[in-house]
Amino acid sequence: MINKTIFRQYDIRGIVNEDLTFENSKLIGYFLGLTIKEKTLTTPYIIVGYDVRTHSNMLFEALISGLNSSGCKVLNIGLVATGVNYFASFQEFIINNQKIKPNASIMITGSHNAKKYNGFKITINNEPFFGDELLALYERIKKNQNIEIPLNLDFIKIDAKKLYIDFMVNQFSHLKNFKTPFIVDCGNGVANTVLCDILDELNLNYMGLHLTPNGNFPNHHPDPTNEKNLEDIKTLLKNECNLGFAYDGDADRIAVLTQKYNIKGDMLALLFSKTMKNPVIIGEVTYSQNIFDELNNEAKTIMNKTGYSNLRLKLKELNADLAAEVSGHIFFNDRYYGFDDAIYATFRVLELLYNNIDLDFELDKLPKVYTSENIELEIEEKNKFLIIKKMEEKLNQLQRGFPIIKNILKIDGLRINFEYGWALVRASNTNAVIMTKYEATTYATAMSYKNAIDNLINEVINEINSTTN
Repeated sequence: MINKTIFRQYDIRGIVNEDLTFENSKLIGYFLGLTIKEKTLTTPYIIVGYDVRTHSNMLFEALISGLNSSGCKVLNIGLVATGVNYFASFQEFIINNQKIKPNASIMITGSHNAKKYNGFKITINNEPFFGDELLALYERIKKNQNIEIPLNLDFIKIDAKKLYIDFMVNQFSHLKNFKTPFIVDCGNGVANTVLCDILDELNLNYMGLHLTPNGNFPNHHPDPTNEKNLEDIKTLLKNECNLGFAYDGDADRIAVLTQKYNIKGDMLALLFSKTMKNPVIIGEVTYSQNIFDELNNEAKTIMNKTGYSNLRLKLKELNADLAAEVSGHIFFNDRYYGFDDAIYATFRVLELLYNNIDLDFELDKLPKVYTSENIELEIEEKNKFLIIKKMEEKLNQLQRGFPIIKNILKIDGLRINFEYGWALVRASNTNAVIMTKYEATTYATAMSYKNAIDNLINEVINEINSTTN
């Protein structure tokens, strides 16, 4: 029985050999292939790449067996970063003396998850395949789980990495011999399947950490949103230089660090906007209000739902210049293709320094606020959206004893604007959790907002439990 829980909001992902097996990966490949054929009305050519996890090759063989059985053609780009996978889907390739443009892409990756996880990130016609489309794929597979799919490892080998490296070297040729020192920590993920080749071609002054791809991640887990995974690079920043980059397992998320700042995605959006003329920037609901206020001085800024697929679609819909998620997914439509690529983002940061933009100085100018990290509260999956609904009802009735509410934004959950800051309460699209976040002019004020919201959440949960027991 295929497990519905692996069909998440933005991708397919699960524990390998428990939720995600060789057999159900063949089924996923087969029915995904049929779906792509129906969407493209042709015999599709599908880019398939994979990350360094120990089971990625096994899943590759299962997936392409299904794709081949569905009548698709597999373009194998091998061990790559997710950005290279997306990049390849925009290129043309000469196959049997014909120019072929891929119709879809699949990246086999567990991203930033623990090494026991793996999965599939999918685009069709260069748009993310997610949400209701993934659920429809699950329903289709569930009804046809007993079909036999033979092993079929046919593919056409494509050298996408060389195309990508050449593109980057040409795009950033003005950085050649730039002497500012920096550090890159690849976390033994796939960033260095291309990164150091580009850095070396440009003769840049870098120090590399944990460069060798290794699916056991022997040095630290490749999730740069977790501060403990940044300890190695922070140690060197104290002693060696004032700029560092770290990447997640498939190199679509970036952390940018100086001795002073861990520069989150909203801060990066602000810094990048300084090099663009009248930019349109897509932000998301977890941004600091300071960033939105500062961006709106020089840019048109749209607050959107969080989630990398949501941002990518909104960027394309509005033909905006940039979208950025606080967690480090950065999407450039300005001079690029509009997908999240941490390696490309690295060179755009270096370009800021090349253009004499002092990162610390620009961030020092922002008004000081306290902003919490995302806080997760585990709850039952069936209740998470009900909790948000009942929270909204209660917030519209509250008066004495509760912080004064200026307004509530309902773009993605509830962003509650108070006199001196805000609180965010939203249901995770990928896990059985409620996410909260708080910001205010002082730590004490932020904690007062947190306590008020926590009490309200607990009240709602107790009411729900009392009616279901």
